Amino acid sequence: MSDVIPVESIANRIILIRGHKVMLDRDLAELYQVETRVLTQAVRRNIKRFPDDFMFMLKEREVNLLMSQSVISKTTGRGGTRKSPMAFTEQGVAMLSSVMSRDGRMQREQDAQEQRVEE
Repeated sequence: MSDVIPVESIANRIILIRGHKVMLDRDLAELYQVETRVLTQAVRRNIKRFPDDFMFMLKEREVNLLMSQSVISKTTGRGGTRKSPMAFTEQGVAMLSSVMSRDGRMQREQDAQEQRVEE
């Protein structure tokens, strides 16, 4: 992943939900260059680090509103969102950074160990 992400790239992904400026899981996954499911798995493994003021699941009416505004894809058909998206506040994004960097290090260590075993 590139060390520098243009501010505009991030600012364009911030939306206002429930009075909070948030970023959705799919946008953060794209910035981390991972699949959304990888990001959500990392969050679920560390769910105690994400209280409600850090991360929350969107309610059905919020998902419908975002779909009507073309912020997220439809839930049916090919490539659509199947689960309610996670919304991360600024504190949640900071915690996610810690979780994702730790998971990335663990994966690199595991890959290195597997490579040594093969040698």
